[in-house]
Parts: sequence; structure tokens; C-alpha cells
Amino acid sequence: MDEHLTVGRAAELTGVTVRTLHHYDDIGLLRPSMRTPAGYRAYSADDVERLREVLAYRRLGFGLREIADLVDDPATDAAEHLRRLRGLLLEQRDRAAAMVAALDRELEARAMGIRMTPEEQLKAFGGQLYDAIGSAYPATRRTEPRIAGRIWAALGDARTVLNVGAGTGSYEPPDRDVTAVEPSAVMRAQRPQGAAPCVAATAERLPFEDQSFDAAMAVSTVHHWRDPVAGLREMRRVARRVVVFTYDAADTGGRQEFWLTRDYLPEFAGLLVGWPSLADLTHAIGGRAEPVLIPWDCADGFFEAYWRRPEAYLEDHVRRAVSVWTRVGRPAEQRAVGALRADLASGRWAERNRDLVALDAADLGLRLLIA
Repeated sequence: MDEHLTVGRAAELTGVTVRTLHHYDDIGLLRPSMRTPAGYRAYSADDVERLREVLAYRRLGFGLREIADLVDDPATDAAEHLRRLRGLLLEQRDRAAAMVAALDRELEARAMGIRMTPEEQLKAFGGQLYDAIGSAYPATRRTEPRIAGRIWAALGDARTVLNVGAGTGSYEPPDRDVTAVEPSAVMRAQRPQGAAPCVAATAERLPFEDQSFDAAMAVSTVHHWRDPVAGLREMRRVARRVVVFTYDAADTGGRQEFWLTRDYLPEFAGLLVGWPSLADLTHAIGGRAEPVLIPWDCADGFFEAYWRRPEAYLEDHVRRAVSVWTRVGRPAEQRAVGALRADLASGRWAERNRDLVALDAADLGLRLLIA
């Protein structure tokens, strides 16, 4: 590229006004670092990279102060910004596609003289977390056979099974009569051909009669429910047996054991504030809790899955399929990933966690609730 780019030319190329670029200069967000021979302000190659990041984050809806924190993060290089922006744009695209599909359904209903309820009309604009992260699920979120074996064994001789918060269908037993419940349209749309029939409903209000199923199961979903205890009681109402794969929020030992939350993402603890205790969860179904060890080569890419494969957390597509990263916020994510990248490059991570290499599985707080 040329040695410099004038403010006017940058405005022409980006479609923003010169006044906007001057405002970025005034607030210190982006100051041209060069001058033309005529004395006009101009952007260097590094300035142009920063301008691209500023405008991309701005068009994704970030505020200027938040953008300043993101682009000034010393632990994030230009390539990492590009990966992050790509992931955010893909999320935005998928959310827009889900809304278009919902509006198309309403248009079809109106053409047939059917008026959708107010609740149905507003669902297309809901803020379901899975609608933001669901598009990444097929790449990394799949059934881990060893965990599935524990879940399916706990189902016992149940022939009819309700899968609550079913997502894309992982862990649904192939040899049972399964009915799925999933509130997210994005997740329902990604269920494979031949998957169990799926009902759009929430855990807290299951549309089934008492004791309709032999068993009800829920896998890595309880933390997304608005009222986990109410949802578990609903599962107990509609089924004679309940099996739930979840996380023990009170297991501080597990959080200290897991290097990612201990050394890089302390914000994780804040997500657990107000979360029901393991005793509350087990009491809701009248059952017991059993620890579930995570194998080092776990096939299901949930948050703790890569405890012995730290490089995986540097991959944007891996993080996009885990709700924790969305919930802690972008600045925390950027900082954690940057620090981890640096420690992996320097060998500091390996030195801190050298004992992990000898482990085939780890207890990091995952529990199986059985009633």
C-alpha cells in the first residue's frame, strides 16, 4: 500500500464521514500518525489496521469506550482481532438468518389466514443465548462416548426418554424412544435428519402430562435455564427417572484445579453467583450426585474439555461453541486468550501444569444427578 492514507481518502473508502474520523482523533481512539507533504493528517499502515478494527467493532454495535479497551489490549494482535471479528460476524449472520426464517413462517401463516400469538411473534427477536452460540455447535459439540455410557446406564431400562434442553441432539440414546425439548430455533434447525422429534418449549414449562415418560434427561443445559430448580422439578413431574449432567457450582476445589479459571479467567466465578447449590439441585429431583471425570481427549468440546489440550482455547470456533465465553464478555475473553497464548509460547503454561501430562482424566466439577 501507499506510505500513507489521507483522512479524506480513508473516509471515502470506508463510507464514514471526515467528521467521524476527526472525532476518533479528538477522543484518542484513532490518531493519524503521519503528515502529508502538504501538512495534512494521514494514516500509516498500522493506523489503517486499527481503523479497520474500530469500524468493524462499531458496526457490530460496540460502544466507543468498549472499542478502545478492545483495540488497546496489548495481548491481542491484528490476526486475533480478525479471528474475533470473523466469529462475531458469523454469529450476527446466523441470528439474522434465524429471524428471517421466523418472519417467513409468520408470513406463510398470515397467507393461510392464521394469526400468530403475540408470544410467537416476539420469539423471533428473543435474546436466547443458544441463538448466539448455536451455529458453532456442530464443529465441536458432539457426543463423548465415555460420558454417554454413564448417562445411558443411568437411564436404566427406560424405553421412553424426554431430552430437555436437547440442543442438536448429542447424547440422545439411539435405542430408546426419545422426545426432545429445545427452546432455541437455531439449535432445533441443526438437529440432524432422523433425530428425535423436537418440541419448542422450556424446561420450566414442559407441555406433557404427569409421568408421561419412563425417564427425563438433561445434558449440559441446566446452566442456561432461568429457574434450574423449577426445571428439574418439572422433569421429575413428567418422568419416573431423572438423569442430569451438570456442574457443581460450589466445587471451589474443582475451580482451583482447573488452570483456565484459576490463572486466566477469574470472571468465571462471577457466573456462579446465585447459582443453586448441588444439594438444591439433587433435592429438586430427590436424587444423588456422582462425579464425572473428563477424559483428556474428550470428544465433546464443552468448557472444561480441553484441560490437557490448552492450544484448543486459542481457536475461535472452539470458544464460540461454549457459552462461558459469551457470558464473561469480550474484554475478559480477549485478555484470557492473549495471556494463555503468551504463556504457551514462553513455556510458562507447561511449567505450571506439568503434572497434567500424566493424567488420563480429571475431576473438574462435572456431576451426574440421578433420581
